[in-house]
Amino acid sequence: MRISTQLQYDGDPKAAADSVVAFEKAGLDTVWVAEVYGFDSPTLMGYLAARTERVKIASGILPLYSRTPSLIAMTAAGLDNISDGRAVLGLGASGPQVIEGFHGVPYTKPLTRTRETIEICRKIWAREERLTHDAKAYQLPLPPEQGTGLGKPLKIINHPVRKDIPIHVAALGVKNVAMTAEIADGWLPHLFIPEKADRVWGESLAEGKAKRDPSLGELEISAGGMLAIGEGEDTKKLLDFMRPMIALYVGGMGAKGKNFYNTVAQRYGFEEAAAKIQDLYLDGKKDEAAAAVPEEFVELTNMVGPESYVRERVEAFRAAGVTQLNVAPVGENPAALVEKVKGWVS
Repeated sequence: MRISTQLQYDGDPKAAADSVVAFEKAGLDTVWVAEVYGFDSPTLMGYLAARTERVKIASGILPLYSRTPSLIAMTAAGLDNISDGRAVLGLGASGPQVIEGFHGVPYTKPLTRTRETIEICRKIWAREERLTHDAKAYQLPLPPEQGTGLGKPLKIINHPVRKDIPIHVAALGVKNVAMTAEIADGWLPHLFIPEKADRVWGESLAEGKAKRDPSLGELEISAGGMLAIGEGEDTKKLLDFMRPMIALYVGGMGAKGKNFYNTVAQRYGFEEAAAKIQDLYLDGKKDEAAAAVPEEFVELTNMVGPESYVRERVEAFRAAGVTQLNVAPVGENPAALVEKVKGWVS
């Protein structure tokens, strides 16, 4: 098992980069850089490439709808070049609130777009022939009746460092997870409870893996949560900092019946709590929604407590198939926490 961390997308990027430098020295394997609707991730990823030497630099995630597949491929290839082959392309559909609200793009055919974007990226990186693609979501070149008729097949000018840049997909729905297990290098689940993961996604993962090309290797899984080690109530209270985030996703990311995270919480067995959190959040009662997040939910999605307990949580993630433990270290010396857990899992 390897160790990764997620950069906070609402803070100071330069300060976050400083922490990555320290984490790299402590043994961090991968840093995930999100953008949501803040600063774009490729800019910070390029900065990180210049500040680091070994750690893999991953987008976590680039939304499919905000860029063309060709631009996504060009961006990943460029980052792979300046990082000497350390780029990881994390992709996801995001959600209607961000895509339609911030980007003004219809949130349509997310699975089709994901599959075709991956196909196009791999064609571009392989550089075996001029790019053509004729499918449901994308037609390259653009058909004459949809434009000027002057489009022609092209090949990326530069020679990518790698034609097999790893692609990881953020997925929660049963069909999306099955597709991810079939065609992606890795899977990025959110709010992952290892003890309950098989009942939620087991069938989807098995379905996708049955169709998987052996040349892709085993599916990587990156999941985890807050990491804090200590005795007593002060350490346990750190979990309360996760409640607003969980409430945001379970309660506020989408409308009723159209919230992927709420559906996952229900499938975990928290049906009543998920409904209550959503009702409160959508009524503007965010603090009450956070308070309604079950203690079990908070504890099982994170690794907080005495050292022996945290080691048990780490092993639970490993037993659930997690190959890269994604940690958010909290304490006086976060880098030391990364180093400690790295020693456990190596």
